[in-house]
Amino acid sequence: MRSAIDLLTQYAAYHRDQRNIATHFIGIPMIVCAIGALLSRPVFGLQGVELAPVHLALALATVWYLTRHVLLGLLTAAAVGALAMIGVFLAGHTTGSWLGWGLGLFFVGWVLQFLGHYYEGRKPAFVDDLIGLLVGPMFIVAEALFSAGWNRQMLVEIERRVGPTHLRNLAHA
Repeated sequence: MRSAIDLLTQYAAYHRDQRNIATHFIGIPMIVCAIGALLSRPVFGLQGVELAPVHLALALATVWYLTRHVLLGLLTAAAVGALAMIGVFLAGHTTGSWLGWGLGLFFVGWVLQFLGHYYEGRKPAFVDDLIGLLVGPMFIVAEALFSAGWNRQMLVEIERRVGPTHLRNLAHA
């Protein structure tokens, strides 16, 4: 089982350009909302409680995040859960709103991701390792926490392994 620092280091190797990271701060939440929306159907009842595929996906993701790093996992699971529930809310009306919000957010979120990787000059991490799809939300939560001064040792170790973030010259992008 790979630790959070190993996963974040692997993911960070594909995300050193600040413009790429910035697009991920918008695109990843959009994709998580979209997945929440798209997995909000079908709804089924279990002893008076309404459940949907999104609930199982969130439970499994939460367990995975918590087994990587307790605090970072808890905060990532909370962020992913909140974003997914926003998606569920947006999709909770008509079939049109379900598909419109779900597919629309998914498409625009991925366009932003690929725009960021254009700036990076490197393919997305998930192309080499599908687990990168789960690491993405953890990466942006960790980046936000690092910006607030959290776990300086983890940030230093990640940057020791893959180098600091940078802003490439636009003429060379």
